[in-house]
Amino acid sequence: MNFEYPPAAEQFRSELRQFLAEELPEWWNRLFVDDERIIPFTRQLCRKMAERGWLTAAWPSEHGGADADEWMQMVVREEMWAAGEPRGPQYMNLNYIGPMVMKFGTPEQQERFLKPMAAGDVIWCQGFSEPGSGSDLASLSTSATDGDSCFVVNGRKIWISYATIAEWCLLLARTDPDSSRYNGLSMLLVDMNSPGIDVRPIPSMVGPIEYNEITFSDVEVPYDCLLGPRDAGWSVAMYGLTRERIGIAFHASLKTVFDSLLDYVRNTEDSTGRPLAERPSVRAGLARLHAHYRAAKLLGYRVIAAEEAGVMREMDPAIYKVFATEAYVFASEVALESVGTKGQLTEEDPLAPAAGFFQHWLHSIPGLIGAGTNEIQRNIISQRGMGLPR
Repeated sequence: MNFEYPPAAEQFRSELRQFLAEELPEWWNRLFVDDERIIPFTRQLCRKMAERGWLTAAWPSEHGGADADEWMQMVVREEMWAAGEPRGPQYMNLNYIGPMVMKFGTPEQQERFLKPMAAGDVIWCQGFSEPGSGSDLASLSTSATDGDSCFVVNGRKIWISYATIAEWCLLLARTDPDSSRYNGLSMLLVDMNSPGIDVRPIPSMVGPIEYNEITFSDVEVPYDCLLGPRDAGWSVAMYGLTRERIGIAFHASLKTVFDSLLDYVRNTEDSTGRPLAERPSVRAGLARLHAHYRAAKLLGYRVIAAEEAGVMREMDPAIYKVFATEAYVFASEVALESVGTKGQLTEEDPLAPAAGFFQHWLHSIPGLIGAGTNEIQRNIISQRGMGLPR
């Protein structure tokens, strides 16, 4: 396979890198840190990207895109994730919520919801997991019953990123109370300003916007906010989750850790005055890490090539997600082993190596869970890819 980017894509990459070099402020580190300046900045950056036609480049022109191919979109993903995802939470709109509306939405829904996404004017969150239904998503119990010309939603969702700042929620709920498992589920588009919605942040090491719990108490959702067929929301959700796994360039984050670590060990001496790069253990770790990066990138490119050719299998994004996220965790382990215990210091500490960059280890772990846990991905690979029994 030839995964060489065409000259036009490489030219675009250069323009995008120059844009980021000019726009990213000195204080910018990455999205998942506790800094009140982050969300206003990401909103501003997305609007600037939208003005240039870059925010939704691979979307069809009728929905605010530029009809670019998936490879051009991969350039955007790689550069954004390498820079710490300065698009902020709107990467979800672009990668899978918008495409879900394109595929399953009515013309009225497409007109209503896609334009604000393409303009960089709206933030969404995803309401799938529940306190008792995380990896086993089909067991969810949040209900959406028929009310007076609307659905009435009751239930709880948990581990919801950006719920404190989102204007809309992509919500999976049970619309048939007599159903079970995959049947009787529907996808709803819920206005987060609706009465009856309560958001509770969950403190964590990865920042205040990352994990939240949402309680729905008699929340009214208009019938015209049903996305796709009623009681057939499972297929809508699976389409979205597949797009989510494709849309995150895990390998680009991995490459950033590798490059930063390589630079650090080349320019840092140990207590004996020798560069860290001369240590056999450090060199071995870097060599293994580079191999992991190359393999992860090629797996990601294989998924995009298969998608563009129309032959992508459901297990392909799962394979990429499992390998790339576990390689990212491995990268963090190599970095901490090479740098030492000071690698755990945050950027506020003057003794932190590389200005606290190696705190990446905190943010590598949630990758094993987000977009579908790696245990579930292995089930997809074994059952749907290799035909093994449940």
